[in-house]
Amino acid sequence: MAAADAEYPLAGETTCGSLLQQLQQIWDEVGESDEDRDKMLLQLEQECLDVYKRKVNQAVKSRAHLLQALADARVDLSSLYSALGEKTFIGIPEKTNGTIKEQLAAVAPTLDKLMKLKEERVKEFSDVQNQIQKICGEIAGISEPVERPTVDESDLSLKKLDEFHAHLQELQKEKSDRLHKVLEFVSTVHDLCAVLGMDFYSTVSEVHPSLNDSTGVQSKSISNDTLSRLAKTVLVLKEDKKQRLHKLQELAAQLTDLWNLMDTPEEERSLFDHVTCNMSASVDEVTIPGALALDIIEQAEVEVERLDQLKSSRMKEIAFKKQAELEEIFARAHIEIDSEAAREKIMALIDSGNVEPADLLADMDNQIANAKEEAASRREILDKVEKWMSACEEESWLEDYNRDDNRYNASRGAHLNLKRAEKARILVNKIPALVDTLVSKTRAWEQDRGISFTYDGVPLLAMLDEYAMLRQDREEEKRRMRDQKKYHEQMNKEQDSMFGATPSPARQASTKKVVGPRSNGSANGAASRRLSLNAHQNGSRSINKEGRRESARPIAPVNYVAISKEDAASHISGTEAIPSTP
Repeated sequence: MAAADAEYPLAGETTCGSLLQQLQQIWDEVGESDEDRDKMLLQLEQECLDVYKRKVNQAVKSRAHLLQALADARVDLSSLYSALGEKTFIGIPEKTNGTIKEQLAAVAPTLDKLMKLKEERVKEFSDVQNQIQKICGEIAGISEPVERPTVDESDLSLKKLDEFHAHLQELQKEKSDRLHKVLEFVSTVHDLCAVLGMDFYSTVSEVHPSLNDSTGVQSKSISNDTLSRLAKTVLVLKEDKKQRLHKLQELAAQLTDLWNLMDTPEEERSLFDHVTCNMSASVDEVTIPGALALDIIEQAEVEVERLDQLKSSRMKEIAFKKQAELEEIFARAHIEIDSEAAREKIMALIDSGNVEPADLLADMDNQIANAKEEAASRREILDKVEKWMSACEEESWLEDYNRDDNRYNASRGAHLNLKRAEKARILVNKIPALVDTLVSKTRAWEQDRGISFTYDGVPLLAMLDEYAMLRQDREEEKRRMRDQKKYHEQMNKEQDSMFGATPSPARQASTKKVVGPRSNGSANGAASRRLSLNAHQNGSRSINKEGRRESARPIAPVNYVAISKEDAASHISGTEAIPSTP
């Protein structure tokens, strides 16, 4: 050990120089050559250089990371300032010199404050947007909860937040206005239900369950659908109130007439003061609860019926009034009856004295009820017949309009005719579907009733069949006209190609379409659609009340064919000769 210490005197203090000295001693003892020693020293220098390079690289990377962190911090500061819009609230660090770590230390506190401010601002935005979304959902009628809205963190400025608050205030005001309207509607429904004797809670519950206070629901629906349904409910109740008041006033008038007719004492009349008190009142004046309840109307109806059975002295007048009502129902339903025979029968029954007044009135009431039922069963078909007739009138007008060569001239009212023509084309295109629907519904009605559906005494199916055949004939005529026109155009093109652009004699003829007098319309247009349908719709192939056709050749009806075949043929012959075969 002593020898080792003497050999390496600097072992306790290891330095590069002591190590190099030891290495020289070892080389001297070993006898290394100078060349080998130079190589080893060069190797040592290279290894030292590599170590320095690694350390330098590490230092460079560390500095780059610090610079990047500083740049990121400054970018974060800039983005936070931009998003928050708070350049005066928290000052930007002015330290831009010194070491990198010193600059980072200067930026960090400000960055932390801005991050906390951003979190608070995001929460404020989220809360106000959530309230906005909730109110919008209430207005839209969305009952299911929705996810919280996503906050746009790129703009968290107070200005943007104030905009959201302003929007929220507008929505809150709209919500308050809607709630006020809902409460007004509910109050109106309550008053109407009280007058009509209806259950208020069941009525408003049908609109929306939240409107029923008995259910304990705190917030009431303010959606567009609820407001719309409340408005419709109010309209329905007002219309019901109007009809009931009209019915009650009619009953009160009948009671008054009957009382005056039979000299009813005041004591008996006073029993129905609750009916006659509203005899001259307007709809808005009737506000007493239960004033228009159904049981009051039924009570008045029963009393009117009782008095009707007692007024034998005015039997004929009452019977004829009811007969007139029956005839009016049949007339509106386009059902032919023998009114004269019915009136003669009533007169004979009354004069014979073999019938009780109550029985006769009951029989006539049954007839009226059956007539109303019959009219109600025919109402849907009659409505479609009216639409069909109206569409056929528009079709006839459209045919006249299409034949008018001056229809596109800038004359007065031309734009109105153009709009009408556009609507008429849409309506005419619906005629086939309307006819098919009429046929199917009429057949279903006849199968259900076991009788033929007649319109003013004419079977409707026969009328529709006649119209379909006439329409088919007209379409075939139009198709033939188009084919002939195409053929002439082709012939003209061939002549032009063979002989040059020589004006065709047919083209030199009058280019204005010759329209003959219409055979399907009256001069003054005063005839009603019902008469024109019976008189002209079926053409010469007219149909009697038993549905038999009297001729086999159809003639264009009034409302359906705009151009007769003779007019079309005269127009073609006036332009150029038509070869026998195209």
